[in-house]
Amino acid sequence: MNQQYWVIGGEYRDLDFAELIEGTSQVEGPFNSYEAAHHVWRDRTVASKSEACRRYTIACHASDPRRQQIAA
Repeated sequence: MNQQYWVIGGEYRDLDFAELIEGTSQVEGPFNSYEAAHHVWRDRTVASKSEACRRYTIACHASDPRRQQIAA
């Protein structure tokens, strides 16, 4: 399986981290390795460490090559 990674996040309304403030969401990627995504995640996290309501995470999607062949 081929995996792709994204760094997603933004500024949330409160510390429950349930709702992003409109217009603050960020998505970066896809990255072909976890290490590449982790590097970007670390940069975003360090740059926003003084902002308590800003949070980022790494999301992964594994595509199944068999599914792509069936769809083709």
